[in-house]
Amino acid sequence: MFPGQQYHQSQHNYQRPSGAPSPSNYQYQRPSAPPPSQQYNQQQYRNDGYSRPNAPPPSSYQISNQNQGQQSQYQRPIGPPPTQIQSFGPSGQMNFQYSQCTGQRKALLIGINYIGTSSQLRGCINDANAMKAFLIDRFGYKEEDIVLLSDDQSQMVKVPTRANIIRACQWLVSEAKPNDSLVFHYSGHGGLEKNLTGEEESGYDSCIYPVDYQIAGSIIDDILHDLLVRPLPQGARLTAFFDSCHCGTALDLPYVYSTKGIIKEPNLLKDVGMNGLNAVMDYATGNVTGMFSSISSVVSRVSNGNYNRNQAIAKNFSPADVIMISGSKDSQTSADSTSNGLSTGAMSYSFISVLCSNNVQSYISLLNNMRNVMAGKYSQKPQLSSSHPIDVNLQFIM
Repeated sequence: MFPGQQYHQSQHNYQRPSGAPSPSNYQYQRPSAPPPSQQYNQQQYRNDGYSRPNAPPPSSYQISNQNQGQQSQYQRPIGPPPTQIQSFGPSGQMNFQYSQCTGQRKALLIGINYIGTSSQLRGCINDANAMKAFLIDRFGYKEEDIVLLSDDQSQMVKVPTRANIIRACQWLVSEAKPNDSLVFHYSGHGGLEKNLTGEEESGYDSCIYPVDYQIAGSIIDDILHDLLVRPLPQGARLTAFFDSCHCGTALDLPYVYSTKGIIKEPNLLKDVGMNGLNAVMDYATGNVTGMFSSISSVVSRVSNGNYNRNQAIAKNFSPADVIMISGSKDSQTSADSTSNGLSTGAMSYSFISVLCSNNVQSYISLLNNMRNVMAGKYSQKPQLSSSHPIDVNLQFIM
């Protein structure tokens, strides 16, 4: 059972926030200056008096046929993931293992519409309910092994407050073993926040916004990585979905794949520090001289060896089998979609749509087909990232 169900209700005084995160945090526009920092104090957290809003939307998922003709890049996978331990690195000193997804199955699904606020979303609770039905119907997950948090719940333990999300993440990865299959799905507001610890050289973290973010604060990518990735043993599978804005690096995974299956270079802004960020800011404000000065500093740092790509990868590498599909790059917003009259997240809809059309997909065909479903309607592009190098021609399982 989800341990958060032992909450003592009288201790909570949560009140619905007056609004969602300010638009500058989740709607991408060319910035004139770095976004304001979002400071929070964990000791300020309180969480009671939650009143139920209107009834939740239907929980079933329905996929229309309008996009299935666009799936033109399908190639049959070369096979399931290998069972042997995989080694890589200059001397083969880094090991990981694919999960066969034959062990325990658990899922944590989070949908936050920010009901009653000035920036209410429409499709996030639908996304969580659709993913729950999809996992049960298509992948054999059991309802008792799924925790769903949404802000239309009457029980406080099922409301996606910061404390409940953290507690549910701990439940998800607890007692994980090789070949287990765990799913994390988040649909809600996401953003970029100024880093307060000095650990992010770029100065900014990706984050998600719980329903009580104004009181308890956001949950940044470093915390999500520590909660969901670091505790996993070798060979345990976590498949994470982020249908939110600025979520391309929401789990701080070191490998990001292009639509051709090629590993992209690490995010230069994140790994080379403030000089990279200043170059973007100078460009945005028209300061050409400052832009070239900042770029020169970046080039100098890389050429002088101060930037070590292998160290950047090793920091967030995991021997577990962690895959993340995000709805957009860090610089992009994520859009709502509509399917059969129901609002949904565009990424969540495209994922379910592709696998309902053909559930035998390689990683690369899944990514490309999701992008095809969204092409022409949305500027955002789903991203595929992982905790270790993957053969993108292997069959996608979870």
